[in-house]
Amino acid sequence: MSTVQQPEPGDRPARLAVGVVGAGRVGPALAASLQLAGHRPVAVSGVSDTSRRRAEAMLPGIPLVPPAEVLQRADLVLLTVPDDALPGLVTGLAETGAVRPGQLLVHTSGRYGAKVLDPALRAGALPLALHPAMTFTGTPVDVQRLAGCSFGVTAPEELRLAAEALVIEMGGEPEWISEENRPLYHAALALGANHLVTLVAQSMELLRTAGVEAPDRMLGPLLGAALDNALRSGDAALTGPVMRGDAGTVAAHVTELRRHAPQAVDGYLAMARATADRALAHGLLKPELAEDLLGVLATGADGTDGTNGTDGTNGTEGNAR
Repeated sequence: MSTVQQPEPGDRPARLAVGVVGAGRVGPALAASLQLAGHRPVAVSGVSDTSRRRAEAMLPGIPLVPPAEVLQRADLVLLTVPDDALPGLVTGLAETGAVRPGQLLVHTSGRYGAKVLDPALRAGALPLALHPAMTFTGTPVDVQRLAGCSFGVTAPEELRLAAEALVIEMGGEPEWISEENRPLYHAALALGANHLVTLVAQSMELLRTAGVEAPDRMLGPLLGAALDNALRSGDAALTGPVMRGDAGTVAAHVTELRRHAPQAVDGYLAMARATADRALAHGLLKPELAEDLLGVLATGADGTDGTNGTDGTNGTEGNAR
């Protein structure tokens, strides 16, 4: 349950006309959540047919117009475009005179802080960086998921309260991130969330290859428990053959991956090395077992079969625990 305290009606900022530039998965969801808080979406821009359909579904009746017209109509503008497109968009809007003095300009990029909005700041806009730490589907369920979602907030000191108020109105929890720490903050989220999807998808494919009919049902309880344990206990939640120093089992894994899914080998080896390093550092992996394990991982990285023996088990019996 979210611990966010919704502001009292008298504490809320004035109701704002909201515009969205970039009708991807994020913008329409944020605009819809602001609409629930009493703000008024007035315009959306989108390029692809998919984005236009999404905007019509999430914000029915809101006109689709070019970006410059969005800024003409809105007091609060959400810039929800891909990271690499953001600097050019801001510069273009400022140079063409689309930015109005006193206009709240909000981007949702995790990579950038408020400084990327400097061209608009010089034109009189009020710059805010509000990044929701959430994965989006582009459907109405996203609005519900914003409840209790953390937002990485970066803004000039004089706008900090306004930024945090908007986050709270969307049901989120503001977390202040300094300008210089935005890239690190975003890398941390990508490492956890984006790579998790890749790992789960690879695991499901391998289970299907192994004959498992419902890999999602098999993985659901396991991964749910692993995530819960990791969030509660950190490295102490580590389990499995790497943590135990079962070099033979890891060697057998590498052999099978090379045979059935060679594209997954590099990722397996990289994560196994990182896991071994953390297990060693926290006293979970015995040093006397780590040598053989690290040897297997080094051999696997050389493009061989990942074993030191002839039976795929590093000369020992694989541990099935």
